[in-house]
Amino acid sequence: MAKVKFQLNRSGVRELLKSSEMQSICLNYANSALGRLGPGYEVSSHSGRNRVNAEVRAETFAARRDNLKNNSILKAVKG
Repeated sequence: MAKVKFQLNRSGVRELLKSSEMQSICLNYANSALGRLGPGYEVSSHSGRNRVNAEVRAETFAARRDNLKNNSILKAVKG
């Protein structure tokens, strides 16, 4: 068998990770998790230094308490 060399295009990967398409994919996952949670949670996203990020966080006291007690956000993200 012949050995194959693979060289990653780092600038292309960086561009892909910071693209609006990747942000839309991250937001889809976050909104899907948000749909499995109750009221008091919200989704936000931002473009970081290396990639885009989306987060689901508990905004109200009741949601924070629920997340601390039941680990709701992690369970919702795992789906």
